[in-house]
Amino acid sequence: MDAGPRGTATLGAFTSGQLRRLGAVAGLCAADAETYAHVLADALGPVAGRPLNQPPPSRTFLSDDHTPVEFSLSFQMDEAPVLRVLLEPGCGADSLAQGGRVGLEVIRAMARRWNFTTGPLDELRDLFLPPDPQGPLALWCALELRPGGVPKVKVYLNPAANGAERSAGTVREALHRLGHRHAFDGLPQGSGYPFLALDLGDWEEPRAKVYVRHDGLTAGQAGRLCRMTPGPGPAAIEGFHRSAAGLGPGLTRLSGRPGLSCHSFTDTTTARPSGFTLHIPVRDYARHDGEALTRAAGVLRHHGMDASVLVRALAAVTDRRPEDGVGLIAYLALAHQQDRPPRVTAYLSSEAYAVRPPAVADDRRPVAVR
Repeated sequence: MDAGPRGTATLGAFTSGQLRRLGAVAGLCAADAETYAHVLADALGPVAGRPLNQPPPSRTFLSDDHTPVEFSLSFQMDEAPVLRVLLEPGCGADSLAQGGRVGLEVIRAMARRWNFTTGPLDELRDLFLPPDPQGPLALWCALELRPGGVPKVKVYLNPAANGAERSAGTVREALHRLGHRHAFDGLPQGSGYPFLALDLGDWEEPRAKVYVRHDGLTAGQAGRLCRMTPGPGPAAIEGFHRSAAGLGPGLTRLSGRPGLSCHSFTDTTTARPSGFTLHIPVRDYARHDGEALTRAAGVLRHHGMDASVLVRALAAVTDRRPEDGVGLIAYLALAHQQDRPPRVTAYLSSEAYAVRPPAVADDRRPVAVR
């Protein structure tokens, strides 16, 4: 790694180095990758200079080892992959409330820099950033790293900020304020609402996205979650669920970390979502990352996408062998948006602080992905 030995590296240098190398894999020019590396470090604030031989700045659940940064590559047939980075800008704050204030100021600084409005976020501030918030997060920020050095910006908010028992009401009220007055009633049943996300800035069709948690999700149940019209058939969703989770005879449901469905709303004249995504936490259902990589490669090839790009992306993030840990590939997701071909997204952990051991320590066979 270009940041030097892990003990002397800083969080900012380590994750920025990963971003530069991933940018090259995704086809970004060196100048754009360098710009985005600085954006990442700036968004992390003072914790960017924190040495990695110190504990993580907070117990963020953004990643299993509490690194406040996660990368993802989104694939679409016949298109270059899109690199994204998710981060918690207030991860070094003394409290959840202070973390939310820091995160909000980071988003407003981005708005001034790239000339977009924070109006939709400001409209929801009392719902998601109250004086004494509850829950596991206050505000996360995702950047979609486009050529040209100006990213697309998303914010992730916590519906349980005013209490977990109020999550459903918070999501309903948020959608109502954003103009989607009947959208909540069209959502599928689930076990909770972990996130609400907003597109800010230069998006063709800015989305409000509601994430629904599904404990013990089976493939058959997954196939009935989509509310798009028209949308993917149940068989396509069921097949992705089985392939990503590696489920077979004797294991029919996600018995560990739950699956997530995401429902995107763009049109305020209809209650129907315009997008649907199923997220599978592959790291809980694979013995090691070699196994997760094999599944991801199969999903990519099934949708006509180049699996070798993902192999290069893993090498850009870490020099460890995939079979020597589990969690480098955190989630696999299949996304559908109206009038667009499907997208497959692989979420990649930075592992700045720790590598989760493989579930079967003595399985040392290398996994080849062609």
